[in-house]
Amino acid sequence: MPSVLAALGVAGEDDRLGLAAAPRVLVVLIDGLGDHLLRAHPDQAPYLTALLPDARTLSAGFPATTATSLGSLGTGRPPGEHGLLGYKVAVPGTGRLLNALRWDERVDPLTWQPHPTVFQRAAADGMAVAHVGPSAVASSGLTLAALRGPRFVGADTAGERVAETLAALHAAERALVYCYYGDLDATGHRRGCGSAAWRAQLRQADRFVEQLAAALPSGTAMYVTADHGMIDIDHDGRIDLDADPGLLDGVELLGGEARARHVYACAGAAGDVLAAWRERLGDRVWVAGRDEAITAGWFGPHVAEEFHDRIGDVVAAPCVDVALVATRREPPESALVGVHGSLTATEQLIPLLEAR
Repeated sequence: MPSVLAALGVAGEDDRLGLAAAPRVLVVLIDGLGDHLLRAHPDQAPYLTALLPDARTLSAGFPATTATSLGSLGTGRPPGEHGLLGYKVAVPGTGRLLNALRWDERVDPLTWQPHPTVFQRAAADGMAVAHVGPSAVASSGLTLAALRGPRFVGADTAGERVAETLAALHAAERALVYCYYGDLDATGHRRGCGSAAWRAQLRQADRFVEQLAAALPSGTAMYVTADHGMIDIDHDGRIDLDADPGLLDGVELLGGEARARHVYACAGAAGDVLAAWRERLGDRVWVAGRDEAITAGWFGPHVAEEFHDRIGDVVAAPCVDVALVATRREPPESALVGVHGSLTATEQLIPLLEAR
């Protein structure tokens, strides 16, 4: 996103991508559209596939999950700098987990993620800035933490999203518009990204983007990207942490999600927990202590000191097709078919497509 601001003429932004200048930019985020998934389904996404020859491939960052990736998109910073470090992470000193999608009124989103967003920086430069997305997230904690700054436009159907996005672009001579499309990810979680339902939803997402492209104001640049990929895990690939006491001995809080776990140990037990997870899961899961994960760059090149305690004492990311579920603690999440979060290419790699 800093490169998008540079293309819009905002001075001082880190232009790593060298995007061509444009008076208006539309950024469309299709939740769950990993680069591998898009390339594997050309017949279901003919318009998006036609953009692939000139596309770039980016890495989502770890964990490869919506809350973290929206933090990266919204701030232009890696996870270790913006502090949105997973789906569920510890609120230090409270003994509680914060679910970043549902939030917690006791946690101030403006201090949890303290940096100005790219949308605030764009607005400060004098352009019109809009966020088109589901009405339910207009004032959510995640929106305020990661995406604060633009005028929010609620749009709950695909038709509304197309109409409101185009209206926002046509309303100003210089504009940044962000549009979120979540139906593909939701279908993948429930039915799997190998399902007929997911393929049908991909066709709808493709048509959605094509409709936007056909009606863009002259000179507008549209960028289509994603927040993560997805893989399907069958029943045999589910490792139920609640059914293995040896993995939960000494564990105070179990955070993260099935493909990216933050494990918070009881006082003095971190070493034992790390050893147990490595012994029992080491051939199927990358397992690291907190300091090891930070040093290895899992959360980016730098993790701010104030965010260290949000990271688990043990961090676990499956390297094969298994899911670390917890059927007693997390019954809805444990039933998901499509999952994401880990460091594998299928989950990490996302497309950056351009149309003008």
